[in-house]
Amino acid sequence: MSTCAKAKREEIRIAGKTLYVPSAEICGRTVVVTGNWIRRAEIKDEAVVEGLTVEHPESFITKVRESELKADVFTFAQRPPEITPKYDYHWEWDNWAAIPTACFKDWWENLPQESRKNVRRAARRGVVVKIVPFDDDLVNGVHRIYNRIRVRDGRLFWHHGEDVDRVRQGLATYLDRSTFIGAYWGEELIGFVKMVYVDHVATLFHIISMDEHYDKRPTNALIAKAAEVCEKKGISHLIYGKFIYGNKRRSSLVEFKRRNGFQQVNFPRYYIPLTLKGELFVRLRLYRGFSGLLPEPILHVALSCRAWYYKRISRNVTLQHKKFAGVAQCKSD
Repeated sequence: MSTCAKAKREEIRIAGKTLYVPSAEICGRTVVVTGNWIRRAEIKDEAVVEGLTVEHPESFITKVRESELKADVFTFAQRPPEITPKYDYHWEWDNWAAIPTACFKDWWENLPQESRKNVRRAARRGVVVKIVPFDDDLVNGVHRIYNRIRVRDGRLFWHHGEDVDRVRQGLATYLDRSTFIGAYWGEELIGFVKMVYVDHVATLFHIISMDEHYDKRPTNALIAKAAEVCEKKGISHLIYGKFIYGNKRRSSLVEFKRRNGFQQVNFPRYYIPLTLKGELFVRLRLYRGFSGLLPEPILHVALSCRAWYYKRISRNVTLQHKKFAGVAQCKSD
């Protein structure tokens, strides 16, 4: 295979934005490059790539250098269960938020009492959780959920405002190894999970519920059902993104994961400079980004202010929408 083939364009999504970035096929993997000042190369959709991410790092890195990608830094992870660093490259700990799912009973009995109550509360309040097919009913239900949520996790929710076709496109990835679980209140879909199986684990691609049904605890019920499905399929762990993002050790999401039995699983991530600029980038550890460089107390204050700001924007937009809706109703009367 030629390693100097001209880079093509690959579609990716970052924070809800569609980007077309340089890419190249290297050793059976699609490598994409993002960034302007620092061009960072990585495996596309690395979290759901099956098998070893990079089988022979030395030759792989050589081919990345020789390609037309013109990257400054290449990064890849050495995923569990092999968590002892094997390669002589610069690395730092990355992490998963993981539930051990080999035995559902063990996970359930080790949950805090309040978390078990929340799952039972969902059932008592009429929430039905079940595996659902990928069809128009699911897509339309997810579309309704997305467009009822303006702010999530302290920032604007990037799926809000998407049309049905875009929602369908986003849900349709990796269908051959995906399971969808829906939470229904009556006939209405009020929350859902998309799980993608990767070797011996399952990763939560999407998990979301309507804020207005929070009192019914559909998200807790969805996680319990996902853990149950994983046990039946012989999956060892259920992954819900990272446990800690940068220095964000205090957040409602971290606390939610902790209360629902997720544990932090560390593994090495390697950063290999490919240019002099990349060497400086790695030496200064700028790959940690904003949330990894700011001290945790300052970061906590900054994120709290951001969450307040977006919540206020969302409330103002909602009030204006209701005002104009009321004016329109009066005119029609």
